[in-house]
Amino acid sequence: MFVPSGNLYFFNELLSGFIYGLLLAKGIVQSKIASNVLLITSETYSKHIHPKDKGNRTIFGDAAAATLISSEGFAKIGNFDTGTDGSGANNLIVKTGGLRNKLQTGDITFDESGNPISSDHLYMNGGEIFNFTSHAVPLLVEKVLIKNNIKSNDVDLYVFHQANKYMINYLRKLLDIDKDKFYIFMEKVGNTVSSTIPIALHEAQKENLLHGNILIAGFGVGYSWGGTLLSFT
Repeated sequence: MFVPSGNLYFFNELLSGFIYGLLLAKGIVQSKIASNVLLITSETYSKHIHPKDKGNRTIFGDAAAATLISSEGFAKIGNFDTGTDGSGANNLIVKTGGLRNKLQTGDITFDESGNPISSDHLYMNGGEIFNFTSHAVPLLVEKVLIKNNIKSNDVDLYVFHQANKYMINYLRKLLDIDKDKFYIFMEKVGNTVSSTIPIALHEAQKENLLHGNILIAGFGVGYSWGGTLLSFT
């Protein structure tokens, strides 16, 4: 899909995890280490969410996607902008179960809305995530445009990480993007984390919306963010 930068195909339904994977795959193809790289994104957040967590259970969905980055294809991968800020790590986290804290603690409290807070389950500080996103994403989009030497009017479609409908619509308004240039696909799958962008691209492809310049942007856990331009022939 991306010549000579590396090319892309979507399989099955096709956050920043997808963006970072795409960046690495492009580098592998462009350096001729491999002609084809299959990028797999897969998340099962449901197993990390407490059964009584009404907030997060209504947002996240489980999904996987496979994306082929190849020396031949139907779109070109452009230049990337990426960044991280570790100060926000505790605002979206499961504290136990990893190498640092292998054993569960069994601790649990409840917030003012009755949602559980536990080291053993997914915790998300929605307000802080929203503040981070509102600051980071407009700067990310601006840098992606600059690095690819285009203007916002040259972008035919924007596909952001499908965090939640309120947040990405807020970003659309903040960036003054027309509705018909801003793709949303969440109603059937929710926030599928690293798979939201490839799933949305696949759905947009079925609607014949993938043409010209497509700006994709991921953001979230870490904090982290990343974006690039896909140019379709």
